[in-house]
Amino acid sequence: MRLIGSASEIGDQPQMRLLCAATIAFAIVRRNDRLLATGIKMLSAHTLATWGKSGVKSVVNRTRPESGDDPTVRWGDSDAHEENSFPSGHSAGAISVAQAFARSYPNHSFTARSAALAVAAVQVPRGTHYAGDVVAGVLIGLGAERASEAAIGSSLQRLDAKRINVALTGVWAGLCKIGS
Repeated sequence: MRLIGSASEIGDQPQMRLLCAATIAFAIVRRNDRLLATGIKMLSAHTLATWGKSGVKSVVNRTRPESGDDPTVRWGDSDAHEENSFPSGHSAGAISVAQAFARSYPNHSFTARSAALAVAAVQVPRGTHYAGDVVAGVLIGLGAERASEAAIGSSLQRLDAKRINVALTGVWAGLCKIGS
């Protein structure tokens, strides 16, 4: 379980942000407009999911299974990690990013969604979340991706990864001249 739990840490905020940023960077280097738009959608969906779960955690307290045996969800404003089980941020983040990717690459949707669901599901046997925490996180992730797609989806069709690549190359060349 320890190995699986460690692997599920890909669903944590820094790792998800890094995955989104790496997708964007790879798309720029490869001059791939579709992947660039996907990376931006992934980052946007993750940001909304993070805001959503943080908003709930700021007004709701629930003791984590590993910290006690009181699964009661109650109003509160504790910042203590052991009091912030509800909802699962790993679930919200992983689901939002996977959904954004799956929307752009439907042929890979099963793999993306399966990986995200695995990250979410393993939170229960790890003792970090109750099943209800995970379900709430999944719902937040789905809603965040939908809201993100509605807000920015069509505007990203005009992205041009080749121009961004050329512009960044020019900036880098200029920085290198200043440094020498």
